[in-house]
Amino acid sequence: MTDFAHDPGIVIVTHPLAQHKLTLMRDVRTSTGEFRTLARELSVLLGYEAMRDLPLEDVEIETPLERMQAPRLAGKKLCLVSILRAGNGILDGMLDLVPSARIGHIGLFRDPDTLEPVEYYLKLPDDIGRRVCIVVDPMLATGHSAAAAIARLKQAGADTIVFVCLLAAPQGIACLRAAHPDVRIVTCAIDRELDDHGYIRPGLGDAGDRLFGTK
Repeated sequence: MTDFAHDPGIVIVTHPLAQHKLTLMRDVRTSTGEFRTLARELSVLLGYEAMRDLPLEDVEIETPLERMQAPRLAGKKLCLVSILRAGNGILDGMLDLVPSARIGHIGLFRDPDTLEPVEYYLKLPDDIGRRVCIVVDPMLATGHSAAAAIARLKQAGADTIVFVCLLAAPQGIACLRAAHPDVRIVTCAIDRELDDHGYIRPGLGDAGDRLFGTK
């Protein structure tokens, strides 16, 4: 499998806090409540990296002591797009960083036989083309769902897109990079492989089930 370590389109968040929290999430003994809290905390750290390249502009403000030129976000505003349902588990942490961001949802489920994505829901802001889109989903496994979701965003007019996940498999990264080489990927780790059922190994199990206490 391709070595992605030197791909400028892939960012692996190696911050000690991120790696520590990911290890806790991997642990089978971590409860649903703890897992959900960790996902939110980790998504904040991922969000910092995903938004690192947002442009700034200088504006004049007045502090309690004097007037000054200070940096403020410029350019396109943000839209956070959750791939349902597991994407919602890392959406809240992103909103902690940018509470004014618009929210989009794409509902996809993976056909158990073909492992291909099937769309069942789509709701996006009308001005999606004028926004930087950050797509969130805990796992990048086969990559098919992520690629399909991003294709739908592009059809709606989005042209600046970042994909954020907790974990990725080499197959998923290869799929997404092939389909959308212009989309930057931000993740905490690239795991060893996918198993025959499309699960990331060693992984952390089914992120949606662990977030919501289902099986």
